[in-house]
Amino acid sequence: MENADPTARADLEKFFDKLVPENAPYFEHNDEGPDDMPSHIRMVLTRSSEVIPVEDSRMQLGTWQGIFLFEHRKANHRRKVVVTVIGV
Repeated sequence: MENADPTARADLEKFFDKLVPENAPYFEHNDEGPDDMPSHIRMVLTRSSEVIPVEDSRMQLGTWQGIFLFEHRKANHRRKVVVTVIGV
């Protein structure tokens, strides 16, 4: 995703806040708080893996591209990132 301008990420977060709001009266699943069900829906709408070509030991990203973890929960969580390299 666009990584040169931080407002691109901020706009993405605002979009998801509007698209899948917390405390929506029609959500029943809220065992872990008001961001519980919205986080599940946001996860379905975003990707949970990425394939990035590597050439000469460098990721082949576009000029403005970057990689970031889009966390859908408000509370702090420990996350594990797994990198699998296939090929030579």
